[in-house]
Amino acid sequence: MHIEILVEDSSGETLLRVLLPRLLGPQGEPHSWRLHAYKGIGRIPQGLVTKADPAKRILLDQLPKLLRGYGKTPGVDAVVVVLDTDKRDCATFLGELELAAAACSPAPNTLFRLAIEEIEAWYLGDRDALLAAYPRAKLDVLGKYLQDSACDTWELLADAVHSGGSAAIKKAGWPLPGQVKHEWADRIGPFMDPERNLSPSFGKLRDGLRRLAVGAP
Repeated sequence: MHIEILVEDSSGETLLRVLLPRLLGPQGEPHSWRLHAYKGIGRIPQGLVTKADPAKRILLDQLPKLLRGYGKTPGVDAVVVVLDTDKRDCATFLGELELAAAACSPAPNTLFRLAIEEIEAWYLGDRDALLAAYPRAKLDVLGKYLQDSACDTWELLADAVHSGGSAAIKKAGWPLPGQVKHEWADRIGPFMDPERNLSPSFGKLRDGLRRLAVGAP
């Protein structure tokens, strides 16, 4: 099986590049995949007609066009789209995404997976990996986190592991926020064990990919 995987930013791509072999086996043995990182989430266009500039690489702006293209592409067995919910209601957002995919013709077999509220929830779901990467992380801050809650997730992680916390990152401004998120992917990702992750949204990604791989609905 070959899977095309679309991610809203490059730090998510960095994390998935580490985790996919642990979820699907080595690349090409027997499953293959290709990762595509975008530069933001955007929104599903009205009428599913893409008018945005593709060079800006905003994922949902381009999604209907992308899905129709993959639906016509031989050798693409499935498409997986990985997004943060941010402050959106998870069930409502997922319903909108699935309706948009169903309206595309032709459309590939498409799986949407949402990080609640942000992909940092998946790092926080594997406390052992996080502490292996950051042994001096502030346990009192980590102890305040309710898994997969909408609580400004990346800020909480920053407050636990970054000198000066999220306030220092915000004060410095761009590009530091993006650099820090890449650092987390690079440092925490290699220690992560998909089997012990306590994030329900990560579990849905793990289990969904594995069902795809065996051809289960």
